[in-house]
Amino acid sequence: MTEDKGILIRNIFYMLTYAFQELCQNKYEKIATENFDNIHDLFAEILSRGIAYQLKQGLRREYVSKHETMSSLKGKLDIDGSVKNLAARKRFLDCDYDELSIDNIFNRIIKTTAGLLVNHGEVRKDRKVALKKLLLYFSEVSYIDPSRIVWSTLRFDSNSRTYRMLMYICFFVLDNLVMRTESGEYAMHTFSDEHMSRLYEKFILEYYKRHHPECKPRAAQVKWNFDMGQVSAESLAVLPIMQTDIFLEVGTRTLIIDAKYYSHSLSEHIGKYLLHSPNFYQINSYVLNYDTEHSGLVDGLLLYAQTQAEGGMDYKYPNKDGNVFYVKSLDLNQDFQSIKNQLDNIIINAKNTQS
Repeated sequence: MTEDKGILIRNIFYMLTYAFQELCQNKYEKIATENFDNIHDLFAEILSRGIAYQLKQGLRREYVSKHETMSSLKGKLDIDGSVKNLAARKRFLDCDYDELSIDNIFNRIIKTTAGLLVNHGEVRKDRKVALKKLLLYFSEVSYIDPSRIVWSTLRFDSNSRTYRMLMYICFFVLDNLVMRTESGEYAMHTFSDEHMSRLYEKFILEYYKRHHPECKPRAAQVKWNFDMGQVSAESLAVLPIMQTDIFLEVGTRTLIIDAKYYSHSLSEHIGKYLLHSPNFYQINSYVLNYDTEHSGLVDGLLLYAQTQAEGGMDYKYPNKDGNVFYVKSLDLNQDFQSIKNQLDNIIINAKNTQS
């Protein structure tokens, strides 16, 4: 198997299957048995299968407004335009009407992404051919400038929920673009830590939801442990939100997990390698603000994606109240069963911490 940034490409697919249940369906199962040379090759295969499935379900159609000069009335009559036609001795009517079209934001994003993957130098030839064939069904769809996509405005209803996973894959690809200043064309570069970080967080949360629902896994906010009766609304408004990645209830204890994906898990300072200060301060703040009674029953875990250069980490820091702070690394560069075992052991160890 080949590697991308020290992570087995196949494991990225497994992580995606947890993030998106659609990838567990039969139409994607063959992907798990294939080898991929790079992340874009994997995404080309997922997108190819996803588009083929969507075509069978039918491409999303939306009403678009059109204005046209016609020989008979259609929709609403444009009186001003029609009067001008009569003045020019033209027996035509100007009409405004709505028409169902596949040329909408969802299909434009898919077409643009597939087109970029077709031109990507690291996507295998047979996958490019498959995407080209599928693009024939998008002849009525326009391309879209990736920089103009406002991803937060996309809404998924009962008619577009099958697009959710495809849009996420497209986001991973399109949001990882740089502009070539000399030609104005877009080109994809190395998959970034930011994108992998989002997937890493979502994967861990969804893993615990599926395999350890008894721990009530969730992403929750921690409230500041201030005397709110003495904090003005103006002061409260400028406080940052403490949004955790994963909350687990393990027996009588609560474990707050902050998932971190970096190229380097440690920072260098005067020849010494140290934990990233903001990360440790952050998990410390989550735990101490949540454990308002100083019960010592709230613990924190910084869970880093293990890097090849720095190896594994397994550190433990109990404080005087009984709270325990852990720093561990999850080795993604191994068979997936071993990854599952590491995540399960976090729960087992947390249970062993019970007082």
